[in-house]
Amino acid sequence: MGSYFVSPGWLKNHIEKNVDANLVVVDTRFQLNDENAGRKAYIDGHIPSAIYLDLEKDLSGKAQKHGGNHPLPDIDTFVAKIGNIGIDNNTTVVIYDQANDMFAARLWWLLHYVGHEDVYLLDGGFDTWVKEGNPVTTDIPELVPKTFHPNVSSDEVVHIEDVKEKRDNTTLIDSRSKDRYLGKTEPLYKKAGHIPGAINYFWRDVLKPDGSWKTETELKEHFNQLDREEEIIVSCGSGVSACANILALKLAGYENVKLYPGSYSDWISYDENEVETEERNDE
Repeated sequence: MGSYFVSPGWLKNHIEKNVDANLVVVDTRFQLNDENAGRKAYIDGHIPSAIYLDLEKDLSGKAQKHGGNHPLPDIDTFVAKIGNIGIDNNTTVVIYDQANDMFAARLWWLLHYVGHEDVYLLDGGFDTWVKEGNPVTTDIPELVPKTFHPNVSSDEVVHIEDVKEKRDNTTLIDSRSKDRYLGKTEPLYKKAGHIPGAINYFWRDVLKPDGSWKTETELKEHFNQLDREEEIIVSCGSGVSACANILALKLAGYENVKLYPGSYSDWISYDENEVETEERNDE
């Protein structure tokens, strides 16, 4: 179904028949309102051979006054961690979360950011794996450390200074829900609204009603109001759900797509920065 996904059947076949001895499966389940829920879910049962990586402990740096609630991890530390779980430059990596959630996309983006291309999401995630009758285990796999050599694409990240400078000649996407974008509700932050000039593309809209990812054709239609030649900066609350939109944009053929890791939580950490609450969407 596209170059970024594998099916549960594909993964089951590869695990059971050991088709690819250099395959690493990563469980990224997490809940923003319960930081221990993902690891507990992993311990209670996971896809055979899967290794757990935690959004806050492994896929993010420590939050500071500025920089957002889930800043990018220190690259040297992240590279060491993925090497420790058996990922080198030749490893095939399959990532899953509970369903088609945002956390798998975060790791997908991070791996691409450090130069790993052979990375896929399990379409439907753990829910579809179980629904299709595939095995679940509580066995924790033994780690076989390897060495990953990074090639960081630093030009795929922008910071708050870039956002301020480029807002008039770039497309800034806010990936949060419409109600949060409009400031009607804000469950996580002290100030409601969005970065001035941002347009809203809710990240869950890249999925079909049944929760599976939309096809390349459907995503091209979804984003058809966006200029393919213009730089697109993608944000959300803290740089996590934005990664799902980035994956979808790339699948739809957009190449000049960048992440603002700090996103809205970084923007409002500066008291002088204004926010908007009115509709502004190019759709």
